[in-house]
Amino acid sequence: MDADTTNATDEYGIPIIPDPSDNAQRKRQAIIDAAVAEFLAEGYSAASMDTITARSGVSKATIYKHFGNKERLFLAVIGGILPKTYAGLEPCNSTLAQAPDLRAALIGLAGDFATVLLRPDIMSLRRLVIGEIDRFPQLGQLWYRVTYDMNNGPLTEAITELGRLGRLDVPDPELAAQQLIAATVGVLQLVRTFAPDSEIDRAELTRVVTSGVDLFLARYAVPPTS
Repeated sequence: MDADTTNATDEYGIPIIPDPSDNAQRKRQAIIDAAVAEFLAEGYSAASMDTITARSGVSKATIYKHFGNKERLFLAVIGGILPKTYAGLEPCNSTLAQAPDLRAALIGLAGDFATVLLRPDIMSLRRLVIGEIDRFPQLGQLWYRVTYDMNNGPLTEAITELGRLGRLDVPDPELAAQQLIAATVGVLQLVRTFAPDSEIDRAELTRVVTSGVDLFLARYAVPPTS
Protein backbone atom coordinates (compact mmCIF):
# COMPACT_ATOMS: atom_id res chain seq x y z
CA MET A 1 0.00 0.00 0.00
CA ASP A 2 1.62 3.26 -1.06
CA ALA A 3 1.79 6.43 1.02
CA ASP A 4 -0.88 8.27 -0.97
CA THR A 5 -3.38 5.44 -0.42
CA THR A 6 -2.50 5.12 3.24
CA ASN A 7 -3.13 8.81 3.91
CA ALA A 8 -6.20 9.31 1.71
CA THR A 9 -9.26 10.80 3.42
CA ASP A 10 -12.72 11.90 2.30
CA GLU A 11 -14.26 15.37 2.63
CA TYR A 12 -14.88 14.82 6.35
CA GLY A 13 -11.34 13.61 7.06
CA ILE A 14 -12.43 9.97 7.37
CA PRO A 15 -9.79 7.56 5.98
CA ILE A 16 -10.58 6.03 2.61
CA ILE A 17 -9.75 2.36 2.92
CA PRO A 18 -9.59 0.61 -0.48
CA ASP A 19 -11.83 -2.40 -0.94
CA PRO A 20 -9.91 -5.58 -0.23
CA SER A 21 -9.51 -8.43 -2.64
CA ASP A 22 -11.96 -11.30 -2.22
CA ASN A 23 -9.57 -13.40 -0.18
CA ALA A 24 -8.97 -10.50 2.25
CA GLN A 25 -12.63 -9.60 2.81
CA ARG A 26 -13.13 -12.03 5.70
CA LYS A 27 -10.09 -10.69 7.53
CA ARG A 28 -11.15 -7.09 6.92
CA GLN A 29 -14.62 -7.73 8.37
CA ALA A 30 -13.17 -9.56 11.36
CA ILE A 31 -10.95 -6.56 12.10
CA ILE A 32 -13.87 -4.14 11.78
CA ASP A 33 -16.12 -6.19 14.06
CA ALA A 34 -13.39 -6.52 16.68
CA ALA A 35 -12.47 -2.83 16.51
CA VAL A 36 -16.07 -1.62 16.82
CA ALA A 37 -16.62 -3.80 19.89
CA GLU A 38 -13.39 -2.61 21.53
CA PHE A 39 -13.86 1.10 20.76
CA LEU A 40 -17.47 1.10 21.97
CA ALA A 41 -16.48 -0.66 25.16
CA GLU A 42 -13.32 1.30 25.97
CA GLY A 43 -13.29 4.53 23.95
CA TYR A 44 -10.38 5.50 21.76
CA SER A 45 -7.61 6.07 24.30
CA ALA A 46 -8.17 2.95 26.38
CA ALA A 47 -8.85 0.66 23.43
CA SER A 48 -6.16 -1.98 23.05
CA MET A 49 -4.78 -2.97 19.68
CA ASP A 50 -3.73 -6.25 21.31
CA THR A 51 -7.35 -6.92 22.26
CA ILE A 52 -8.54 -6.03 18.76
CA THR A 53 -5.91 -8.39 17.37
CA ALA A 54 -7.02 -11.21 19.65
CA ARG A 55 -10.72 -10.67 18.92
CA SER A 56 -10.24 -10.49 15.18
CA GLY A 57 -8.09 -13.59 14.94
CA VAL A 58 -5.63 -11.90 12.58
CA SER A 59 -2.14 -10.62 13.17
CA LYS A 60 -1.39 -7.07 14.25
CA ALA A 61 0.68 -6.68 11.09
CA THR A 62 -2.42 -7.49 9.03
CA ILE A 63 -4.44 -4.85 10.88
CA TYR A 64 -1.81 -2.22 10.19
CA LYS A 65 -1.57 -3.34 6.58
CA HIS A 66 -5.31 -2.76 6.10
CA PHE A 67 -5.78 0.40 8.19
CA GLY A 68 -2.39 2.00 8.80
CA ASN A 69 -2.55 2.77 12.52
CA LYS A 70 -4.91 2.95 15.48
CA GLU A 71 -6.19 6.44 14.67
CA ARG A 72 -7.04 5.55 11.09
CA LEU A 73 -8.62 2.30 12.24
CA PHE A 74 -10.85 4.21 14.67
CA LEU A 75 -11.87 6.81 12.10
CA ALA A 76 -12.46 4.24 9.39
CA VAL A 77 -14.62 1.83 11.38
CA ILE A 78 -16.62 4.45 13.32
CA GLY A 79 -16.95 6.68 10.27
CA GLY A 80 -18.05 3.64 8.30
CA ILE A 81 -20.94 2.73 10.57
CA LEU A 82 -22.25 6.27 11.21
CA PRO A 83 -24.16 6.48 7.90
CA LYS A 84 -25.87 3.18 8.74
CA THR A 85 -27.46 4.47 11.95
CA TYR A 86 -30.52 5.73 10.11
CA ALA A 87 -31.08 2.58 8.06
CA GLY A 88 -34.75 1.68 7.89
CA LEU A 89 -36.05 5.23 8.21
CA GLU A 90 -37.95 6.24 5.11
CA PRO A 91 -37.70 9.83 3.82
CA CYS A 92 -40.74 11.77 4.98
CA ASN A 93 -40.79 14.64 2.52
CA SER A 94 -43.55 13.18 0.34
CA THR A 95 -45.66 11.03 2.66
CA LEU A 96 -45.91 13.62 5.43
CA ALA A 97 -47.13 16.40 3.19
CA GLN A 98 -49.95 14.21 1.87
CA ALA A 99 -51.03 12.73 5.22
CA PRO A 100 -54.77 13.22 5.83
CA ASP A 101 -54.21 13.32 9.62
CA LEU A 102 -51.10 15.44 10.11
CA ARG A 103 -50.97 15.03 13.89
CA ALA A 104 -51.09 11.23 13.66
CA ALA A 105 -48.49 11.24 10.88
CA LEU A 106 -46.11 13.41 12.89
CA ILE A 107 -46.53 11.24 15.98
CA GLY A 108 -45.85 8.12 13.93
CA LEU A 109 -42.81 9.65 12.24
CA ALA A 110 -41.23 10.95 15.44
CA GLY A 111 -42.02 7.69 17.22
CA ASP A 112 -40.32 5.61 14.54
CA PHE A 113 -37.32 7.92 14.57
CA ALA A 114 -37.02 7.73 18.35
CA THR A 115 -37.31 3.94 18.32
CA VAL A 116 -34.32 3.67 15.98
CA LEU A 117 -32.13 6.29 17.67
CA LEU A 118 -32.73 4.95 21.18
CA ARG A 119 -31.40 1.52 20.32
CA PRO A 120 -28.55 0.59 22.69
CA ASP A 121 -26.00 0.18 19.89
CA ILE A 122 -26.74 3.61 18.43
CA MET A 123 -26.74 5.28 21.84
CA SER A 124 -23.35 3.71 22.61
CA LEU A 125 -22.04 5.05 19.31
CA ARG A 126 -23.46 8.50 20.08
CA ARG A 127 -21.71 8.60 23.48
CA LEU A 128 -18.45 7.49 21.89
CA VAL A 129 -18.54 10.23 19.26
CA ILE A 130 -19.48 12.86 21.85
CA GLY A 131 -16.65 11.70 24.08
CA GLU A 132 -14.09 11.89 21.26
CA ILE A 133 -15.40 15.03 19.54
CA ASP A 134 -12.43 17.19 20.56
CA ARG A 135 -9.91 14.66 19.25
CA PHE A 136 -11.90 13.68 16.15
CA PRO A 137 -14.17 16.59 15.13
CA GLN A 138 -14.57 15.05 11.68
CA LEU A 139 -16.79 12.35 13.20
CA GLY A 140 -19.11 15.01 14.59
CA GLN A 141 -19.22 16.74 11.22
CA LEU A 142 -20.02 13.46 9.49
CA TRP A 143 -22.80 12.60 11.94
CA TYR A 144 -24.32 16.06 11.53
CA ARG A 145 -24.34 15.65 7.74
CA VAL A 146 -25.82 12.15 7.92
CA THR A 147 -28.51 13.43 10.30
CA TYR A 148 -29.39 16.26 7.93
CA ASP A 149 -29.39 14.15 4.79
CA MET A 150 -31.43 11.30 6.26
CA ASN A 151 -33.87 13.17 8.50
CA ASN A 152 -33.67 16.93 8.98
CA GLY A 153 -33.38 17.69 5.28
CA PRO A 154 -36.40 15.60 4.18
CA LEU A 155 -38.36 16.85 7.20
CA THR A 156 -37.58 20.46 6.24
CA GLU A 157 -38.79 19.75 2.72
CA ALA A 158 -42.01 18.23 4.06
CA ILE A 159 -42.67 21.18 6.36
CA THR A 160 -41.99 23.57 3.49
CA GLU A 161 -44.56 21.72 1.38
CA LEU A 162 -47.08 21.74 4.24
CA GLY A 163 -46.62 25.48 4.41
CA ARG A 164 -47.19 25.79 0.67
CA LEU A 165 -50.40 23.76 1.02
CA GLY A 166 -51.61 26.06 3.78
CA ARG A 167 -51.59 23.39 6.49
CA LEU A 168 -48.75 24.96 8.47
CA ASP A 169 -47.66 28.56 8.93
CA VAL A 170 -43.87 28.23 8.97
CA PRO A 171 -41.72 31.33 8.43
CA ASP A 172 -38.55 29.22 8.86
CA PRO A 173 -39.08 25.54 7.88
CA GLU A 174 -35.54 24.49 8.81
CA LEU A 175 -35.88 25.92 12.31
CA ALA A 176 -39.33 24.34 12.64
CA ALA A 177 -37.89 20.93 11.72
CA GLN A 178 -35.16 21.32 14.35
CA GLN A 179 -37.75 22.31 16.94
CA LEU A 180 -39.92 19.29 16.16
CA ILE A 181 -36.98 16.91 16.52
CA ALA A 182 -35.83 18.61 19.73
CA ALA A 183 -39.29 18.48 21.32
CA THR A 184 -39.83 14.80 20.52
CA VAL A 185 -36.76 12.67 19.84
CA GLY A 186 -34.33 15.09 21.49
CA VAL A 187 -35.98 14.84 24.90
CA LEU A 188 -35.68 11.05 24.99
CA GLN A 189 -32.22 11.03 23.43
CA LEU A 190 -30.88 13.43 26.05
CA VAL A 191 -32.09 11.18 28.86
CA ARG A 192 -30.58 8.06 27.33
CA THR A 193 -27.28 9.77 26.51
CA PHE A 194 -26.47 10.63 30.12
CA ALA A 195 -28.57 8.00 31.92
CA PRO A 196 -27.99 4.83 29.87
CA ASP A 197 -29.86 2.58 32.30
CA SER A 198 -33.00 4.71 32.36
CA GLU A 199 -36.17 2.90 31.38
CA ILE A 200 -38.12 4.41 28.49
CA ASP A 201 -40.98 2.07 27.64
CA ARG A 202 -43.35 2.42 24.71
CA ALA A 203 -45.92 4.30 26.77
CA GLU A 204 -43.37 6.90 27.89
CA LEU A 205 -42.01 7.25 24.37
CA THR A 206 -45.52 7.84 23.02
CA ARG A 207 -46.30 10.34 25.78
CA VAL A 208 -43.20 12.43 25.12
CA VAL A 209 -43.52 12.29 21.34
CA THR A 210 -47.23 13.17 21.42
CA SER A 211 -46.63 16.11 23.73
CA GLY A 212 -43.83 17.38 21.49
CA VAL A 213 -45.97 17.11 18.35
CA ASP A 214 -48.83 18.94 20.05
CA LEU A 215 -46.43 21.70 21.08
CA PHE A 216 -45.20 21.95 17.48
CA LEU A 217 -48.73 22.10 16.05
CA ALA A 218 -49.84 24.65 18.63
CA ARG A 219 -47.20 26.97 17.19
CA TYR A 220 -47.39 26.18 13.48
CA ALA A 221 -50.72 24.54 12.57
CA VAL A 222 -53.15 26.62 10.55
CA PRO A 223 -56.61 26.46 12.20
CA PRO A 224 -59.26 24.84 9.99
CA THR A 225 -61.69 27.22 8.38
CA SER A 226 -65.31 26.93 9.42
